[in-house]
Amino acid sequence: MYIAMNRFRVVPGHEEAFENQWKSRQARLAEVPGYVEFHMLKGPKADDHTLYASHTVWETHADFVAWTKSEQFRAAHARAGESKVQYLSGPHFEGFEVIIHEDRTGKRANLAA
Repeated sequence: MYIAMNRFRVVPGHEEAFENQWKSRQARLAEVPGYVEFHMLKGPKADDHTLYASHTVWETHADFVAWTKSEQFRAAHARAGESKVQYLSGPHFEGFEVIIHEDRTGKRANLAA
């Protein structure tokens, strides 16, 4: 399992536009093999920004890489440059291999190779 995250530092006053941009976006993730789930997270507010993070779960790192090279990825990101949202900086990517997964029943799987 692989988790891909992008952190966004949104300038105060642009939170609603940022959230609406994501709510109205056709992600196309479900069309790609290996996709598990997506979350858009809203974090704490600071004086100069509100923190958000997009969080996608993939079956494998290779599935994530294939997504970034897919037509669906290009289509989902085609209008990214049109955004009126102001950011402190561009998105910051972080990728993680899942080494332990525990479900809601407490069943745990060690996934490290």
